[in-house]
Amino acid sequence: MALESAVEIAPAKGKLGVLLPGMGAVGTTFIAGVLAVRRGLARPIGSLTQMGTIRIGKRTDDDVRLIKDYLPLAGLDDMVFGGWDVHRDNAYEAAVRAGVLEGPILAELKDELEAIAPMPAVFEQEYVRNLHGDNVKPDASKMEWAEALIADIERFKADNGCDRIVGVWCGSTEIYKQPVDVHRTLAAFEQGLRDSHPDIAPSQIYAYAFLKLGIPLANGAPNLMFDFPALMELARANNVAVTGKDFKTGQTLMKTILAPGLKARMLGVHGWYSTNILGNRDGEVLDDPDSFKSKEVSKLGVLDTIFEPERNPELYGDIHHVVRINYYPPRGDNKEGWDNIDIFGWLGYPMQIKIDFLCRDSILAAPIVLDLALLIDLAQRAGLSGVQEWLSFYWKSPQPVQDDVYPEHDLFIQQTKLKNTMRHLMGDEVITHLGAEYYD
Repeated sequence: MALESAVEIAPAKGKLGVLLPGMGAVGTTFIAGVLAVRRGLARPIGSLTQMGTIRIGKRTDDDVRLIKDYLPLAGLDDMVFGGWDVHRDNAYEAAVRAGVLEGPILAELKDELEAIAPMPAVFEQEYVRNLHGDNVKPDASKMEWAEALIADIERFKADNGCDRIVGVWCGSTEIYKQPVDVHRTLAAFEQGLRDSHPDIAPSQIYAYAFLKLGIPLANGAPNLMFDFPALMELARANNVAVTGKDFKTGQTLMKTILAPGLKARMLGVHGWYSTNILGNRDGEVLDDPDSFKSKEVSKLGVLDTIFEPERNPELYGDIHHVVRINYYPPRGDNKEGWDNIDIFGWLGYPMQIKIDFLCRDSILAAPIVLDLALLIDLAQRAGLSGVQEWLSFYWKSPQPVQDDVYPEHDLFIQQTKLKNTMRHLMGDEVITHLGAEYYD
């Protein structure tokens, strides 16, 4: 049964510009993938917005629709791509260097990819020590860098005739930082930009530029990008939708699938050891201990929230959770994640689970970038501002809507929240699976 919707969604008219801070393996795999799908060369596998379905009403109604037909999303043909990178390579050259996609498909897309060249990036070596490049903005104050990014965005929008812009961070992981006084208020942060405060990271300068222009933004890395009071103040003031952080792709995706199942069956866990090898730019960046710390914090937070050891101390109160990442150049973008899970069951008897996930990091991340670009554009057109917690489905370390609320990591709860928010936006009943009379 349809409900009267309280949400008015502006139509997705005209072109949608998708700007990516970071046009390396993930960014170019996303761009090339969308171009390939538009040409009918491939299918958008892994994209919920393009291939996923949603049920409306009772199961007996048999009303199941493609999400892309149900929601008023921007069309793939209406998307225009751009971004920034510390390397001068155009999208074709960067994709070849990344080594994710094979030659034949890149050859088909060469002309379109070569036309997409990155703008000079805002970059500070201290924040990503193992990354080096010469396509960077000249020395200036951090406020001047922010103003330069604002000019880049406005020029891109005008040059490409875009009606709307969204941003998705696809750049590298910065060193681990905690908020300090400069992050507490917008006034303090803006003064910090003018003073080039050392605790304002490049990702935060990008975030300020996007939010200042009222452009929605998604944070695909574990960086302290906008999840602090100053930029949340700006997001609320300018009615901007934001979401983050850290794309949930390989090993953490497996954890958010498996851990809820163990908890649902009340099986205990003594330990969960995870290690990874990868050889792409992300692996090189994470070879720096301070950058790895940002990723480690993002990865380690998953199990605590799912298992709730404070509520289940006998089962999960003494878990030894270890995460390791090793840079191994021969592996390239084809990451391998090993998990050893020591569990116990009836009468405390021990058992083990072993996982060896040979995944392709950017292949898993690219459809997430697509979904986030489309859904955060939808959120903005629907007048939703601030943290979009319903998009936590896509994140390793989802940002809660307020500080005193813990983030939800259970993939299946996240999926329910995601689809029920879609139903709410369209004025349909949410599905609770309650009551035999509903055949749910």
